[in-house]
Amino acid sequence: MRNEPLSLATALSSFDDLWSPRIAARVNDYDVRVTKVRGEHVWHVHDDTDEFFLVLDGELSIALREPAGERTVHLPRGSVFTVPRGTEHRPSSPGGASILLFEPTGTSTVGDRHDEVPSHVDATTGHALDL
Repeated sequence: MRNEPLSLATALSSFDDLWSPRIAARVNDYDVRVTKVRGEHVWHVHDDTDEFFLVLDGELSIALREPAGERTVHLPRGSVFTVPRGTEHRPSSPGGASILLFEPTGTSTVGDRHDEVPSHVDATTGHALDL
């Protein structure tokens, strides 16, 4: 990993792919990932880990299927939210957003259980930044 500071703006300007996170840093066994999103992601579940979201720019909504029913949380720029492990969820952003994710290294962007993955979704565990 890097031994110099990294500008998140520089990291985000280095790629255009949507729903395709780049690994900006590592903390112990966790990836700090940045990504650009627009439209809807897929419904998915992370069985063994929470998923942390920080909205860097734009707005993000996360639909949640919880025991009490379905609800949607709205995250404007600068907001954080953690989806608890085992909670089915679907992030979306009609106007587009840049987000930072914090999750264990190797965590799939479409979780452990998911609907059919559309061709535009990069179902990986994050890409190295190409700077």
